[in-house]
Amino acid sequence: MQKVINGVGLRKLFLSGAKMVEVKRQVIDALNVFPVPDGDTGTNMSLTLQAAVKELAQQSGNEISAVAEAISKGALKGARGNSGVITSQILRGLCDVFKDCGEIDCKSFVKALKRGVEVSYKAVSKPKEGTMLTVIRVIAEKAPQGAKDMDSFLSEVIRVGEDILAQTPEMLDVLKKAGVVDAGGKGLIYFFKGMLCGLRGEEIAPGEEDHSASDAGPTIDVAEPMVSYEDLGDIEFAYCTEFFVTHLMKKTTQADIERLREKLMAIGDSVLVVGDLEFVKVHVHTNRPGQALTYALQLGEVDRIKIENMLEQNRQLKKLYEAQKKEQGMLAICSGEGLSAIFKDLTVDVILEGGQTMNPSAEDIAAAVRKVNASHIFIFPNNKNIILAAEQAKALVEGKVLHVIPTKSIPQGISSVLMFNPEATVEENKVNMSNAIENVESGSVTYAVRSTSVDGLDLNEGDIIGLNNKHILTKGSNVDDVTLALIEKLKKPTSEMISLYYGAEVSEEQASALCIRVAEAFPECEVDVHMGGQPIYYYIVSVE
Repeated sequence: MQKVINGVGLRKLFLSGAKMVEVKRQVIDALNVFPVPDGDTGTNMSLTLQAAVKELAQQSGNEISAVAEAISKGALKGARGNSGVITSQILRGLCDVFKDCGEIDCKSFVKALKRGVEVSYKAVSKPKEGTMLTVIRVIAEKAPQGAKDMDSFLSEVIRVGEDILAQTPEMLDVLKKAGVVDAGGKGLIYFFKGMLCGLRGEEIAPGEEDHSASDAGPTIDVAEPMVSYEDLGDIEFAYCTEFFVTHLMKKTTQADIERLREKLMAIGDSVLVVGDLEFVKVHVHTNRPGQALTYALQLGEVDRIKIENMLEQNRQLKKLYEAQKKEQGMLAICSGEGLSAIFKDLTVDVILEGGQTMNPSAEDIAAAVRKVNASHIFIFPNNKNIILAAEQAKALVEGKVLHVIPTKSIPQGISSVLMFNPEATVEENKVNMSNAIENVESGSVTYAVRSTSVDGLDLNEGDIIGLNNKHILTKGSNVDDVTLALIEKLKKPTSEMISLYYGAEVSEEQASALCIRVAEAFPECEVDVHMGGQPIYYYIVSVE
C-alpha cells in the first residue's frame, strides 16, 4: 500500500482528478439550479482545472515543488466564475503546503486541506454554509491523518465529503427547495474520486455514469433545466466584471490587495480578489465596472478584462422562458427510480419525490409546480394522502392554474397520464384523465409492521399483505403467493391487462419469474412487468 506521494504521484493524482471532473461536468452542471449568467458550476470547475492541466503540461520538472507551483498558478489563471475561483483557492492552499514537502503523507495532506480551507474562505467576501466551502471544511476537519496508507486516506476523505454533501440542502433553503445537493461540493467529491482512481491506476472512461446515492439527491426531477420565471428574478448589479491585476507596483503590499477587496465590496457583490504580489484575479458584480478598474489601476496594470451585461442576459433568459411556455403541463408524485422514468417517458414535465411514507407538503408541491413552464398544470398525487395537499397548493402558486386529478395510486396515475392529449382543450383532458381512474384496479404488496386484526384478518408482524386502496385483501408468508392472491381479488371478468411494478427489494429475475406465474394463472390477460424501484412495497399491481 502506498503511504507517500512524490512529485510524479502528485502530477498523476491531479490529472486524474481533473479528468474525473471533466467527465462528470454535465452531471455537476445539472445540479446547478441557479440561473446566473456566470456559467455552470461543472463547466467552470472543469475549465479551471484544465487550465492547471495545461500549465502542468508546460512544466517538465517532477519535483513536488514544481508540480505544486504549476497547479496553483494554472488554476488561478484559468479560474472561471465563483466555483472556479474557489476551486483555484482550494488548490492554492493545498499546493502552498505540498510545495514544501519532500514527500506527501497523510499528515501533510491533512495540513494542506486545512490550508485550502483557510485560503478559500478568505477569498469569498461573505462565505455561505451549505456550499463547496462547507464540504472542503468538513473534509479537512475529519480527514484521517493517521490513516495507514493514501488509499485509505482518500477513501475516507470521499466518505466524509459525501456525508456532508448530503446535508447541504438542510443548510441552504434554495438547495432544499430545488431538491439538489450543492453542485460545487459535488464537483469536489468527483475531484477526490478521480485522485483515488489515479492512485489505484484505474482508468476513467469518458462519459461513464455514476449511480452513487449522492447523485440521487434531487427531490424534484425534470426533463429540462429547473428554471422558473420566479428564479430569474431581478438583477441588482448589472455587470459581471473580471480582470487580472499584473505587474504590481513595488510599493504594493498584501494590505493593499485587501483594501481593493473592501473597495469592491462597497460598489457590488460576488466579490473575489485572489492572488499574491505577482498578480491578482478579480471578480465582481457591479453597476460601476469603470470604478472597479480604477481601483485596480492604483495597484498595477489591468489585463484580460471581461465585462458582461447581466441585465441583457437576464432579459434574454426571460424571453426564452416565455417563448418556451406551453398551454398545458403535468406534475406527477412518486417514489422510485423506475416509476420516475416511466412518468418521464410519458412526457410528464416534473416528477416530485413522495409517496406513502413521504408525503410532500403543499409548499413542496407548489415549488415543483413552479418548475413546470405551462399555464395549466395537471397534478397527479398518486396517493390518497397527498390529494388534499395538492389542492392546497393552488393557493400558493400565482400565474398558473392547477388541476388536481385525484389519483390514489401509481397505476391510476399512469392510466390518467396516458389520456393526456396536448392538442385537446384543458377541460377535455381533465375529463378524460379523471375518467381513466375508474377503469383501473390498483393494489400493492408489502409487510405488516405489527400484529393486529383488521379487515377480518389476524395479522402477525412480518406477514406479507396485499392491499387495494381501501382494505387489506390477503395475507401470507410468501411475496409471490400473496401477489397472485391479490390479483385474483382485483381482477374482474372484463379485465384484459395485468401490470406489475417491482420494488427496490425485488430483483429483475424474481419479478420475471412471478410474471410467468401470473401469465399461467390468468391466460386471458396480457401480463407485463416493469422496474418501479419503490421502497417498502414489493409490488404495485395494476389490473385493467
